[in-house]
Amino acid sequence: MALELNVNNIEEFQDMVDTKDFRISESIIKTILSNVNTKKKHIHIISINVLESNTTLDITLEKKFFIETLEENLKYFIEHERYEDCQNIVNAINQLKVINEPISKKKTK
Repeated sequence: MALELNVNNIEEFQDMVDTKDFRISESIIKTILSNVNTKKKHIHIISINVLESNTTLDITLEKKFFIETLEENLKYFIEHERYEDCQNIVNAINQLKVINEPISKKKTK
């Protein structure tokens, strides 16, 4: 399940992004890890409920960006000393690299 955040305005969410609020990174990683084997092209990462404008913004991620996103967020898990999660992230990166490896390379191994 994707993270649902309630913010007063979009600037408040932007501040969370700018200050690298760990809840965002944690939600991104949790969602990717639970969708490593998905056939879906996009996955829902976060819903942001903007109270002042009574709107909801949904953030999705294309599967082709899973590896890059996992690699980018790994450093935040290291900073928070979440080493077991770090290992799960590395395992997922390796699994995705094998899945995304061209068929011709797989045959030559």
